[in-house]
Amino acid sequence: MYDPKKPYNDLPLLPPAIQLSAQLFNKAIKANKALAELKGIADIIPNQSIILNILILREAKDSSEIENIFTTQDDLYRAFSAEKEDSNPAVKEVLNYKEALWRGYQLIREKKIITTNMLSQIQEVLIKNQAGIRSQPGTALKNARTGETIYTPPFGMGVIEDKLKNLEEYINIDDDMVDPLIKMAIAHYQFESIHPYYDGNGRTGRILNVLYLIQQGLLDLPILYLSSYLIKHNADYYSGLSALRDNKKWEEWILYMLDAVEDTSKDTIKTIRGIRHLLDETVEKVKTELPKIYSKELVEVLFYQPYCKIAHLVENKIVTRFAASKYLKLLEEIGVLRGEKMGREKLFINIRLYEFLIK
Repeated sequence: MYDPKKPYNDLPLLPPAIQLSAQLFNKAIKANKALAELKGIADIIPNQSIILNILILREAKDSSEIENIFTTQDDLYRAFSAEKEDSNPAVKEVLNYKEALWRGYQLIREKKIITTNMLSQIQEVLIKNQAGIRSQPGTALKNARTGETIYTPPFGMGVIEDKLKNLEEYINIDDDMVDPLIKMAIAHYQFESIHPYYDGNGRTGRILNVLYLIQQGLLDLPILYLSSYLIKHNADYYSGLSALRDNKKWEEWILYMLDAVEDTSKDTIKTIRGIRHLLDETVEKVKTELPKIYSKELVEVLFYQPYCKIAHLVENKIVTRFAASKYLKLLEEIGVLRGEKMGREKLFINIRLYEFLIK
């Protein structure tokens, strides 16, 4: 009998014994369609560093917020542009998440499979320590309002390692009988239930989602992040996990995750289209009003992130440092950028991109 106050060492191994309804398969078709459209539309941005930077930073902020690590997008963009150690602990945590997510993307492209070692590397970058898999008791999830223990994950390094090995096998085995999005929902639940680390489990589990989609060929780039949906439907997320542990309600959980994929795919498509629209309009404006300095590469650098500075133009070999200062001032004069002092350096805000992302 499952008891939330005792380590769930009897957490069933995968695959689960479940029967899936027609409703669930229909929902999976819709979610796959939205995801396929997102995969295809990513190509409308000519330089994909643009959407990678913007979407990864947004996900880093949202995923960290789920763990009660709060920062503003403005503080995050400023810190990212400044490329130096930030004194704000929340900003540091969010930038660590961005680094961990990027590390995971590099690993999945290189290895093509998802392993326990890979997840541990991601968690290490995220948390900035090498504590690894839990070997001490005391990890339990509590109701923030009442303090009541709502879940106690498995305990014992051998138990945890066995369950992670089973999860790894489940993720990587080719199985044409189960839709990959359904497998993603199952794997996400299992990882969250194993809760293998002292800290960073939720964020590592959310990175696992997008890595699995890339491994399965459903995405080429890490551009689908479910955190914004989980924030909006936070209570349903945790009640879904609890219902699964208490009553094995797989269908409700999988439907929830498929809704998250469909909703987030459509939202991300709107974001990418919006960025492309702003990029095209900025190209025309600079080409018309500043034809002597215009280049496609110059405008693209302005969209890597909402804040730009002289070093960004130099590093991307657009112009020399002296010319970069002149170019940014000219772009400020025609209303594309707005300059702001940050410490001893000057940052330039891409006004319309910033307003689009902050809204």
